[in-house]
Amino acid sequence: MLVPAEVWTVAKAEHGSAVLIRPIGSDVAVPIFIGQAEAHAILIGLGSLSIPRPLTHDLLISTLKHLKTEIIRIEITELKEDTFFARLILNQNGTDISIDSRPSDCIALAVRVKCPLYIDELVVDKAGISVNIVQEAAQYNFEQTEKESHLAELKVSLERAVEEENYEEAAKLRDKIRELEDKSQS
Repeated sequence: MLVPAEVWTVAKAEHGSAVLIRPIGSDVAVPIFIGQAEAHAILIGLGSLSIPRPLTHDLLISTLKHLKTEIIRIEITELKEDTFFARLILNQNGTDISIDSRPSDCIALAVRVKCPLYIDELVVDKAGISVNIVQEAAQYNFEQTEKESHLAELKVSLERAVEEENYEEAAKLRDKIRELEDKSQS
């Protein structure tokens, strides 16, 4: 049975990143390990950053709007052999359409359009971990996520400065990005 859930946090993990999905009102969260690009896409969506050119998820949302299709919800449906499965539920002209997807892509879309997120109780039973266990790590990771979000904003600003041929500003932004990346690697 599917239950309503939320993106609790995006965190650095030992080997990449994880998005933690928490059923509403629950004391457990499900960590889904994702790549850096996927984490970046989710963070941009969570931060509602304005970017000069659409990223892939933004392009899909724009395409769906032109096709008069709405994202109704996302569902994290299954966990098989350490792989999570999800569905993107769309509605076009009153007809629901279900599309298989990676959870990270569904989540990146959901945080942009603010649609409901659901997770299967069996997935929570299999992969859920106590919120109390991860609370301290999540606070540290929230601070890391804030830094990553700031870094993402700087990168968007850099792209905008280059696009506008403001190379002096672009050089300053590039140096600031390098400085932050060097600090995070230390």
